[in-house]
Amino acid sequence: MPDKPKVHIYTDGACSGNPGPGGYGIVMEWVGKPYRKEFSEGYKKTTNNRMELLAVIVALENMKTTDVEITIFSDSKYVVDAVEKKWLFGWHKKQFKGVKNPDLWKRFLAIYNPNNTKFEWVKGHNNHLQNERCDVLAVEASKKGKLLEDFGYINQDKPLF
Repeated sequence: MPDKPKVHIYTDGACSGNPGPGGYGIVMEWVGKPYRKEFSEGYKKTTNNRMELLAVIVALENMKTTDVEITIFSDSKYVVDAVEKKWLFGWHKKQFKGVKNPDLWKRFLAIYNPNNTKFEWVKGHNNHLQNERCDVLAVEASKKGKLLEDFGYINQDKPLF
C-alpha cells in the first residue's frame, strides 16, 4: 500500500499590542510537488494567541481532502502544546471552563483529525523560510486597510443570555 500524500502547513499569528490589530499567515505545501498556497487575514482587535490558533483552523478548513498526512509547523507553544500534550482534551471534558479562546478551540476540534494530523514546534524568527513568510503575511494582514472584527474576542466576556 503506497504512502499517503503529505501536506506541510506553516502558520503564524501576529498582533500589534496584545490585544490590538492582528493577523494570521499560512503557507501550505504539497510535499514533493510544486504546489503551494498562501492565506492571510487581519482583524481590528484580537490577541496573538487567537491569531496563532486561527491560522491553524483556517488552514485545516482549506484542505480539500482528508486522505493526506498533515504536519502543521507553528512557532506557538500555546497551540502546539495544547494539542500534542493533550491539554485540549482535558479542557474539552471540562467544557472549556476557565480556558481562553473556547470559541476557537471548539472550531478547531470540529475539523481536527488526530489520525492524520501532527504538530511540530519551530522556533520563531530563526530564519525558517516558511515561518518567516507566514510572519510577513500575518504582519501585512494586520496592517491592511479593511480589518475584520474578531467577534469571538469582542464577545468573550459577555454573557450568552
